[in-house]
Amino acid sequence: MLADMADRTVEMQLGGKLLIAMPGMGDPRFEKSVVFLCAHSDEGAMGLIVNKPMAELSFSDLLSQLDIPRAPGARDIRVHFGGPVEHARGFVLHSGDYNSDRDTTLRVDGRFGMTATLDILEDIARGQGPAASLLALGYAGWGPGQLEGEIGQNGWLTCEAAPEIVFDSLDATKWERALRTLGIDPLMLSATAGRA
Repeated sequence: MLADMADRTVEMQLGGKLLIAMPGMGDPRFEKSVVFLCAHSDEGAMGLIVNKPMAELSFSDLLSQLDIPRAPGARDIRVHFGGPVEHARGFVLHSGDYNSDRDTTLRVDGRFGMTATLDILEDIARGQGPAASLLALGYAGWGPGQLEGEIGQNGWLTCEAAPEIVFDSLDATKWERALRTLGIDPLMLSATAGRA
């Protein structure tokens, strides 16, 4: 399904972009969220929130729950709240240098991929895998035309996805830094929108 969504063309091409939640969006789950859009088509959209770490769950804890052994010195990756849909399911957003041996990686573009199978966790636990990654539990999903409608109602801004923002460990500053890539000072944003 995700591969089909990524291959379709739509009027508004948003796959591989960042969504930046506007103040006053109305949904507290997305307050000050930065969402990486993995797929976008006329059938809907799927993305992962990249700036809301889950303090109560570490990568080591997750590997232990899944009975995946961890090699000494294997790096740790951050676990994030990826969105309100299927929050028990994991997705690894990663740099474009990795492709699953099971051919289950969604190639978003040359810089980003997303893999939702255990083999990527096993590779990371062995000290292999992608150069940059983050793990998201759950995802954000939109039906046909829903995301476009939310953008039209000033719920989201869009910008290019910079790997240095997406994969950076400074989650608390990602929203502000994403806005600044558009030349917007977060202090100047209003929670109310107007139309001319």
